[in-house]
Amino acid sequence: MSEELTPETPETEEAETVKQRKNGLYPGVSDELAASMKSGWADTELHGLEPIAQAAHTADRRAALSARFPGERLVIPAGRLKTRSNDTEYAFRASTEYAYLTGDQTQDGVLVLEPKGDGHEATVYLLPRSNRENGEFWLDGQGELWVGRRHSLTEAEQLLGIPAKDVRELPAALTEATGPVRNVRGHDAGIEAALTDKVTAERDEELRVFLSEARVVKDAFEIAELAKACDITARGFEDVVKVLDKAEATSERYLEGTFFLRARIEGNDIGYGSICAAGPHATTLHWVRNDGAVRSGELLLLDAGVETNDLYTADVTRTLPISGTFTPLQRKIYDAVYEAQEAGIAAVRPGAGFRDFHDAAQRVLTEKLVEWGLLGDLSVDKVLELGLQRRWTLHGTGHMLGMDVHDCAAARTESYVNGTLEPGVCLTVEPGLYFQADDLTVPEEYRGIGVRIEDDILVTEDGNLNLSDKLPRQADEVEAWMARLKG
Repeated sequence: MSEELTPETPETEEAETVKQRKNGLYPGVSDELAASMKSGWADTELHGLEPIAQAAHTADRRAALSARFPGERLVIPAGRLKTRSNDTEYAFRASTEYAYLTGDQTQDGVLVLEPKGDGHEATVYLLPRSNRENGEFWLDGQGELWVGRRHSLTEAEQLLGIPAKDVRELPAALTEATGPVRNVRGHDAGIEAALTDKVTAERDEELRVFLSEARVVKDAFEIAELAKACDITARGFEDVVKVLDKAEATSERYLEGTFFLRARIEGNDIGYGSICAAGPHATTLHWVRNDGAVRSGELLLLDAGVETNDLYTADVTRTLPISGTFTPLQRKIYDAVYEAQEAGIAAVRPGAGFRDFHDAAQRVLTEKLVEWGLLGDLSVDKVLELGLQRRWTLHGTGHMLGMDVHDCAAARTESYVNGTLEPGVCLTVEPGLYFQADDLTVPEEYRGIGVRIEDDILVTEDGNLNLSDKLPRQADEVEAWMARLKG
């Protein structure tokens, strides 16, 4: 990795020459070099840009936000880069709230809705093109020659359909601002410092909750993005099956890397850390170390999802026999989870309670556990009353899905888990059974087996649609699919 001269970014266009970084190999910049770097560059301004695909949808989302908080200034930051190690940063991912309202994904951006008349006037504050007068574009660690060209403010206005201004002017403007203000916290310390005496935690939380609940029902653009994410994810799962032999010769990391390649080729990234859990690792719900052995005769629990370039993610799980064929006991446990998922999916429809699909799936799993003699002589109803099945089912049967893999997490309980499903809601249905390797309450042959099946389900006007149905679920179909892919 090459070494830039400084990690500092100038505060204004008129800032002094960018400072040289400590321990740089060059002693400084000569006047002649500085003069040379200021001139001789072609005009690269882009003209006549078309708005991004979701511009009309983001405008509608901002209008709904404006209607909810009349007369108040609303501040929604994208966030800033976070240091990974010394002068290297994690890949930037804009805050969900900011991206949802603007369609923009650039670091340091801030959306501000200023009260005006009966509504608001929206402005997106962004970093402009790198300054060529003071050398920022080639000397600074975030300059154009180091990390790539940024859009000009004029270009951003055309793309986003929102007036754009220089974000470096915003903190001072916010410090001087009067009137009620709300801010989405946790993304930009500089903005929070500028607003420290103007906001309250309670009011800011109300803004965060509203933006979370606004995403419960997806619009047409979002539904198309989620379907796209599921389609790419299905291809990623196919990629993994094709290289199971290579994973057996290496580790779970081969599978992780294989799926990641598909995510980066066709999408923006993975939507969350891929779970490539082979053998007993499948009983660990969020196994993301992915450093274990892949052995024929055991199961692979693959929980992974591609995030699209517009930041909508799939969340899909399949449990696969590494050899290509389930053993009788693996199939018995798998079939129980499949039956529970079928019951859960059938319960997803308009007017149903959000909890209904969870209750339906848990009842089936409990019936199986009782049938297998793992709960003594207790009845199914008694087991459910006491929650004893949770020793082996562990988690809830699903969650909202969207820009965040656990979307709408800040929504009020009455709008989420105690709410009612309606068309446009997208959620996961993902029952599982997990028999830990050290669980002495189950027969030895059960120990170390974990099974989960997860699909992304859209509530429609007359029922539901499985967005991830390109991947087989029934045991015979899974085996046939794997056989075709392995050739």
